[in-house]
Amino acid sequence: MSRIGKLPIQLPKGVTITVSDKNLVTVKGPLGTLEQSVDPAITVNINVEEAKITIERPTDQNRHRALHGLYRSLVFNMVKGVSEGFSSVQEIVGVGYKASTDGRVLELALGYSHNIFMELPVEVKVETTAERGKNPTIILKSHDKQLLGQVSTKIRSLRKPEPYKGKGIRFVGEVVRKKAGKAASSK
Repeated sequence: MSRIGKLPIQLPKGVTITVSDKNLVTVKGPLGTLEQSVDPAITVNINVEEAKITIERPTDQNRHRALHGLYRSLVFNMVKGVSEGFSSVQEIVGVGYKASTDGRVLELALGYSHNIFMELPVEVKVETTAERGKNPTIILKSHDKQLLGQVSTKIRSLRKPEPYKGKGIRFVGEVVRKKAGKAASSK
């Protein structure tokens, strides 16, 4: 058995899950609704009395073993997302680099000749902070972990941290390895 795949998923209060005939898993909770289609070989069992979900595979083939852990992780992230939600925090390092929001539009000043305006999906909530003496931060929140990861990676790709001064957009806690740069000539 897959170490991840064999673990049961606990259903928190207020979260409901349904599986349709075409293996479409729908999870509803206080923060929203998520859907995921599951491979026909994998079965999703719902135990209502114990409020547990188990994922099972038919054989020990490599393909089935891989899908077993994958779909268990996807369903777990859906359940966690609609009950608690996910967040991503990024900081902007650099002189003159700024971030501000206007509804769903994120405005970034990243040292280019123009500001970058990025419209975010409806499912993603954005918040920016700019305290004196600290780097500006971008806080993204969503119930969809996959979408949140895509959006935060897209924002980071607009100005990746460079290795000499460390300027750019990075995740909080991310370590950027710095290079020494040019050495002074010794004549």
